[in-house]
Formats: sequence, C-alpha cells, structure tokens
Amino acid sequence: MATINISQLANEINRELQRYANRITDETDVVAKEVAEDGVRQLKVTSPKDKGDYAAGWTYKKVKDAYVVHNKDEYRLTHLLEKPHVQRDGSLSQAQPHIKPVEQKMIADFERKVYGVISE
Repeated sequence: MATINISQLANEINRELQRYANRITDETDVVAKEVAEDGVRQLKVTSPKDKGDYAAGWTYKKVKDAYVVHNKDEYRLTHLLEKPHVQRDGSLSQAQPHIKPVEQKMIADFERKVYGVISE
C-alpha cells in the first residue's frame, strides 16, 4: 500500500478524479459516435425511397462536443415528410414518420451505453 503525506492527499484525490473524468469523457464520445453512425444507417433504411436521393442523404457531423445527424442533400424535406401539412390543392398530406422513431431509439441506446461506461 502506498503512503502519501496528508498535505498531498487533496492533490492525489484531484488527480484521480480528473483521470476518471477524462476516461468517461473519452468513452462517452466514442459511444456518441457509434450511436450517430447507427442512427444514420437506420434512417437510410427507414426513409421514404420515392423522394429521390433523400434516403441516401443522411449523415452525421461533430459540432463541438455533440454529434448531429442530418440530411445533407434534401434537408428541406425532413419536416415535410415527418409531419402532415397542407398541400397546394388544400388537402392534407400523409405523414411519413421516420425520424422520430430513430431519434427515440438513439436516445435510449445512448443512455444505456453511457450507463454501461459509467458503471464499469
């Protein structure tokens, strides 16, 4: 067992807490990237295929400390396909919800995986 001077105890505790925080931050970033990649794969499968390159346009990017999943090609269609809206002829369009279910799954997966990282 290692012995330290009582005056060094606070420094050692802070060092260990910083090491723990860095490990959790690094592993959480890896989990976030995995969840974003999985979300993109799911969106490419579940997105409407009859809208040109819409389904193929899903990607993710890192913005500061977060990963953002977005459609790089047909971003204007996302809300129009996800939610019903009034069309030119006055009729209501049929909603094709494909983003919300994937979002909810991504949130649940992220929480579960981060809990696993913290509890290691």
